[in-house]
Amino acid sequence: MKALALFSGGLDSSLAIKLISEQGIEVIALNFVSHFFGGKNERAERMAKQLGVKLEYIDFKALHTDIVREAPHGRGKNMNPCIDCHSLMFKYAAEVLLEKFDASFIISGEVLGQRPMSQNKSALNQVKKLSGYKDLIVRPLCAKLLEPSLPEREGWIDREKLLDINGRSRQIQMELAEKFGITEYPSPGGGCMLTEPNYSKRLKILENDGCLYEEYSYLFYLLRYGRFFRLDEKKYLFVGRENDDNLKISEYKDKGSLHIVSAGIPGPAILGIGNFTIEEIEFAKQIFSRYSKNKGKEKINVLVNDNVETVSALNLKEIENKIKKYIILGN
Repeated sequence: MKALALFSGGLDSSLAIKLISEQGIEVIALNFVSHFFGGKNERAERMAKQLGVKLEYIDFKALHTDIVREAPHGRGKNMNPCIDCHSLMFKYAAEVLLEKFDASFIISGEVLGQRPMSQNKSALNQVKKLSGYKDLIVRPLCAKLLEPSLPEREGWIDREKLLDINGRSRQIQMELAEKFGITEYPSPGGGCMLTEPNYSKRLKILENDGCLYEEYSYLFYLLRYGRFFRLDEKKYLFVGRENDDNLKISEYKDKGSLHIVSAGIPGPAILGIGNFTIEEIEFAKQIFSRYSKNKGKEKINVLVNDNVETVSALNLKEIENKIKKYIILGN
């Protein structure tokens, strides 16, 4: 018998796999990949190797983008539709992947009470119901606190060997990790950009501008880097803060209508998305000058769409006021 596991690479999902594989069941680890979490990474691969399980990356980007936009059961504190997201992963695993991998049921590392909003008993039951396959979902870390699933009732797995962990303490999990010889596990939390307040604030702007669709998915990645300016609806500037930002922003050069980089004086890479007026292009050049090494104090040359153009010395008070008008700052 085989089981599929929702697998982030973290400790809880790893322990869930261990509890089931210790009962002689082959477990296949599924790392779901959206625009906001998951994807090929050393952490998940190292952990899968420790556990001795096969790791499969499951691309569900388009489906997940729809869920983020529609969020039929609401969002958390930020842009995270956790209940709909979790139920989508279970549903996809059941409808598409059980047959593909010849598996019989699905497990996850969720712990009752660990996250007050998305992992209380009502939320866990709601996720099961929304998935449409509630009887095939097992949560080994807190199974004894929940109604028995079909695999437990039918004796596919021994319910007595499952656990009753409740709450936010990680002590039991850490003791289990030591018992099972699981090392180098990451700290809890993180991993999903939708739970990040500053990122969510930026993404909400895209949503309000009608850009929370798959065709604009490149913007979801650009939002992660540097400074973000909104000049008007669907008209954005992405401005690097450091060299890594500059490199990442420039990778999306072909997606933009405006690309500004250094022509001698070190400064940020700037990518403009949208149809810009002459005045807005001039403003983007001034932003480069303001954040360049000379801080806008002297006339400089810049490369604008691969052409050398000049930026005069700035009126610093004026440009600072204009920057404050358009820049999207964190919470």
